[in-house]
Amino acid sequence: MEPSPTPKTPSRVVLVTGASSGIGEATALLAASRGDHVVLLARGRESLERVAADCESRGAASALVVPTDMSDDAQVEAAVAAAVARHGRLDVVVGSAGVVAYGRIADVPADVFDQVVATNLLGSVNLARHVLPVLREQDGDSGAGSVVLVGSVIGHIAVPEMAAYVISKWGVRGLVRQLRVDNRDRPGIRFGYVAPGGVDTPIYRQAATYGDSVGRPPFPVSSPETIARRVLTVADHTWRGGQVGVSNDVIRFGFTALPWVYDRLVGPLFSVVAQDLVAPVVRGPGNVLTSQQDGNRLRGEQGSALLGIAANLREVVRRRL
Repeated sequence: MEPSPTPKTPSRVVLVTGASSGIGEATALLAASRGDHVVLLARGRESLERVAADCESRGAASALVVPTDMSDDAQVEAAVAAAVARHGRLDVVVGSAGVVAYGRIADVPADVFDQVVATNLLGSVNLARHVLPVLREQDGDSGAGSVVLVGSVIGHIAVPEMAAYVISKWGVRGLVRQLRVDNRDRPGIRFGYVAPGGVDTPIYRQAATYGDSVGRPPFPVSSPETIARRVLTVADHTWRGGQVGVSNDVIRFGFTALPWVYDRLVGPLFSVVAQDLVAPVVRGPGNVLTSQQDGNRLRGEQGSALLGIAANLREVVRRRL
């Protein structure tokens, strides 16, 4: 007698914001490889169509493209409605849309500064506002599904010339905590949080720049696939969330326990570890105000972080001679 075939796990519906690049793209591709339905949100249709095709080739049950500016609440509402109209439910919602601006508060134009906060933080609020009614009503009185928001170690510390990003990511961390408190009456809904350090994505090259140098991912640098695996793990096991990498814990300890040391050292260390002092500085809004689809891709392709640090150190020495 032949053994019964192993039952196939039902395909889940996984909605991913920021799906046209970096961590969001990696998360969508990983969900696709597991046979899930993926719903892809980002501003640029062309980039989303590229990711959708890759998802389908990797085994996605389906791929739905919904161009969406996360800072526009009406667009987010329409995107969630489109996903539910297609699939009837949401199982995993991943908020990973994000943009960056470098520069002191007085030097970053108000519209650029505000848009970083609107995309990263208010976009996450908009997402929660429209997916929660769906999750709360699914599968009876307990609700069902997961929301995972991608924050950053920078949401736990302060770093030079990144005020808009710092504020937005501190807010994302607070939002996750608030969602857990507000939805205790629906124990079937899980709220997860993932805080990467440096990640090899295009966000640094696409950032708005109004300072004297450009950003780069700080050492140690994780791959977007590493963060994607953590994100989808956290969707099912929220206790696996939090910081990605021991270096994040070291930095957070210094910020909290030794603030006088941290504040003195963060400036010079940040310039060497998390900036590119050699690359030409092109000031402007980057992709903050409008999507730059030609720069959207899975990886940032900025080379070795250690070689970048070595080049920065040589530049520091040259400037002091």
